[in-house]
Amino acid sequence: MSCDYTKTTQCQERTKDPLEMFHSGHLVKICAPMVRYSKLAFRTLVRKYDCDLCYTPMIVAADFVRSIKARDSEFTTNKGDCPLIVQFAANDAQLLSDAARIVCPYANGIDINCGCPQRWAMTEGYGACLINKPELVQDMVKQVRSQVENPKFSVSIKIRIHDDLTRTVDLCRKAEATGVSWITVHGRNTEERHQPVHYDAIKIIKENLSVPVIANGDIKSLKEAENVQEITGTNGIMVARGLLANPAMFAGYKETPLKCIWDWVDIALEHGTPFMCFHHHLMYMMERITSKQEKKVFNVLSSTTAVLDYLTDHYSM
Repeated sequence: MSCDYTKTTQCQERTKDPLEMFHSGHLVKICAPMVRYSKLAFRTLVRKYDCDLCYTPMIVAADFVRSIKARDSEFTTNKGDCPLIVQFAANDAQLLSDAARIVCPYANGIDINCGCPQRWAMTEGYGACLINKPELVQDMVKQVRSQVENPKFSVSIKIRIHDDLTRTVDLCRKAEATGVSWITVHGRNTEERHQPVHYDAIKIIKENLSVPVIANGDIKSLKEAENVQEITGTNGIMVARGLLANPAMFAGYKETPLKCIWDWVDIALEHGTPFMCFHHHLMYMMERITSKQEKKVFNVLSSTTAVLDYLTDHYSM
């Protein structure tokens, strides 16, 4: 499968304020930023199944600003890809502002990654280490606010929590005072991976802020999303792995329907999705609906033709 990326085009709804969704009183359903996975083709798929707002994968702002090649490969969108938030990894307010100005005509806002716990990101001063640098976070929010001319362009942050939750609340209040649009809280600390999510902590953060708060972490069905919103009082729910396993989750499906699988095939082929990404998405989607023997066969297929033949033979609608 060729890698013929769709050219970046201006978002037809970029003048729409994403904040309006969070004040609608309805559950706002959000596709999380996922490295390699939340790209244009997958965003197109989940939007067909009631996803309200999508994030790009994390993009390193410094590389994005300095390299045309990085811009062309890391950020792809089209007119139907709205509303859209571009997530950046950054530790420099001016570079982040420069990156925000570049994407402003093509997106509804940017998000600052303050939650990635991977060692490389924290070593570079990105991601979750920023929850310990509230003044830097404030500076980055302030700079983007002052340098992007569109007043409806959102500036949000995605964070993890501290063991001492008062520090997290303090960080959030400082970001709020500087003009952050909303805050997404992954309810784990930087050391936790598969431990239970601290929804009680998200609830406390929400109760201490006026800006919208989004809950994130281990949500695998629409029912779970609704329950977490009820527990936390948050304005929206962000999902990562749950959507990989079932892109139709937000439409109420308990497992990936066949139509969604074939929708992915059509969208991926149309967008020229590289084979590895195309195949991996299908492996995730079919995890719950295939037997161990079927997985052994399907997961080692090595070409688009072989995958299409397999799906036609075993999963025709």
